Amino acid sequence: MSPAVRALRGATTVDTDTTGQVSERVQTLVTAMLERNDVSKDDLISIVFTATDDIHSMFPATAARACGLGDVPLLCARELDVESGTPLTIRVLMHVTTERTRSQLHHVYLEKARGLRDDLPA
Repeated sequence: MSPAVRALRGATTVDTDTTGQVSERVQTLVTAMLERNDVSKDDLISIVFTATDDIHSMFPATAARACGLGDVPLLCARELDVESGTPLTIRVLMHVTTERTRSQLHHVYLEKARGLRDDLPA
C-alpha cells in the first residue's frame, strides 16, 4: 500500500492551568500519538491544537515544540465553549503520512479526556 494522508485525534486534560502541567500533558499526548502509530517526525504534515476557554498559561504548540517539532507547522485555536464540555481540555488533530489504514490508527485520549471518544480503539 502506498502512503496516504491520514488524521490522528487525541486529547488530554490538565488538573490546573499551569505552564508546567500543560507542557507535560501535551508532550505526553503527542509522544503517545506518535509512538502508538509508529509515526516519525518526518511523517508529520501539521498539527492543530485546541484548548478550552479555561486554559491561558501557554500555547499547546509551544509545549509540542519542546518535543523537537519546531519545524512542523503547528496551530492553536480555542475550543467551542459548550455547556456540557469537559473543562481544562486540550485536543489534537495530527495530519500524517502513513501506510496504515484508518482502521489501523490508534487515537489517544489521556487523563479525564479518556471518556470523550469511547467509540474509538485504544
